[in-house]
Amino acid sequence: MSGGGQGRHGQRLFIGGEWVEPAGGHYEVVNPADESVVGLAPEASPGQVLEAAAAAAEAFEGWSRTRPEQRAAILDRAADIVQREFEPWAELARAETGAPTGIARGMQVGVGVARFRRYAKGALEPVERGLPPQVTEAGPMGRAAVLGALEVRQPVGVVTCITSYNNPWANPAGKVAPALAMGNTVVVKPAPQDPLSVFRMAEALVEAGVPRGVVNVVGGQAVEVGEAAVASPQVDMVSFTGSTAVGQRIAEVCGRSMKRQLMELGGKGAAVVFEDADLDAAVAGIGTTFSFYSGQICTAPTRVIVHRAVYAQLVEKLTAYLGYMKVGDPAAKGTVVGPVISAAHRDRVEAYVELGRKEGARLAYGGARPVVGGGGGRARGRGFYVAPTLLVDCTSDMRVVREEIFGPVVVVVPFEGGEDEAVALANDSDYGLLSYVWSGDAARAFRVARRLRAGGVGVNTIGRNMEAPFGGFKRSGVGRDVGSYALHAYSEVQSIVWAG
Repeated sequence: MSGGGQGRHGQRLFIGGEWVEPAGGHYEVVNPADESVVGLAPEASPGQVLEAAAAAAEAFEGWSRTRPEQRAAILDRAADIVQREFEPWAELARAETGAPTGIARGMQVGVGVARFRRYAKGALEPVERGLPPQVTEAGPMGRAAVLGALEVRQPVGVVTCITSYNNPWANPAGKVAPALAMGNTVVVKPAPQDPLSVFRMAEALVEAGVPRGVVNVVGGQAVEVGEAAVASPQVDMVSFTGSTAVGQRIAEVCGRSMKRQLMELGGKGAAVVFEDADLDAAVAGIGTTFSFYSGQICTAPTRVIVHRAVYAQLVEKLTAYLGYMKVGDPAAKGTVVGPVISAAHRDRVEAYVELGRKEGARLAYGGARPVVGGGGGRARGRGFYVAPTLLVDCTSDMRVVREEIFGPVVVVVPFEGGEDEAVALANDSDYGLLSYVWSGDAARAFRVARRLRAGGVGVNTIGRNMEAPFGGFKRSGVGRDVGSYALHAYSEVQSIVWAG
């Protein structure tokens, strides 16, 4: 190991076990809360990305043959190191993403630690399963025999992990840890908006003892950097979290050489609220759209489909709930809603709100840009803040109902009839990641849940079981991860057959 992650001019790349100066220089990472400079991120060249893929390919044979106990020990030590550096790394995550302190600590760095712990155990999960023997009669294929069979999970090879900006700890840890646990090597390409946390993760893995070339981290703002990470002939699989549009382009490239894919893409989660629902519980669940990453989360219940009998009550309760949500500096005590990631994204979200009004939606709350700042050395009026916004009296043909806004905006659509109408409205979407049902009738809630075209459904909760499979239907993705399903996602299944 030569030097550390931080060079004289900014963050270095990590390629083949070395900290390397980026060929394209550096660019500024901006704090979304006050527009100050957090640090200087590296701009790799496409050639450096290909070097990283070559290093990962060279390291694969040795790493894939290590004992599971060795891989588990490295992942466990990495978790210990992240825990040791918890405070400064949570502060960095908050500065890069604009997430409030509690989210940066608990949902970002804290989940990162938990995922390294989980897949340290996952490395020890069985990868072989015996199948029932099969008796075959004599024939053209040979003599009569009893054929045994074994199912074996093998690592895929070199995995490119392209991570999302909304969570620079939980998301990359959820890719890197299970991929390493299964014996793969990785090339990590973090989101350009907040990549510095991912390089801290690499430092933890290096200190934990990961061999040279097993983990490589490259980055940059140029599209060519991501393209090289996907197109490299030495990459066997691409794991991507991000927009459906980018996912589709990645899938096209992967299709040319039959690379394996794991895609967690966009969402427009439906929250079906029946007339017998606990409205306070439903409001608290729907309200997480505003508080988690300022709506920059694909699992959010952003599309509320509520029975007309309780429509007015729900809108009233949601409006009151929003009135108590403090928008402000993520570092300030009591802040619930921080900024979105960039000025461009703020403008995009605000354009959707204006579009909704033009389409005929009624603005029940929000709509005006909040002015945040002043005190604490921060300039008043700086930062990329969007007011939590509630659009009501919507119809399913509106673009604000059909398209992913990825901001603190919730749309409300009423329905008059029964389950069939509610299900039809919920399923009338290009997306199908997570949806939700609130009803006092558990049998009805589960009946409706099974009819929803979504990879996951929360019944009277927005909570997730972190051993349950996670992924989407339709344009929300390909494949499943989380828990043991992530280990399966980063493996190929081999069958070994023998004659007894």
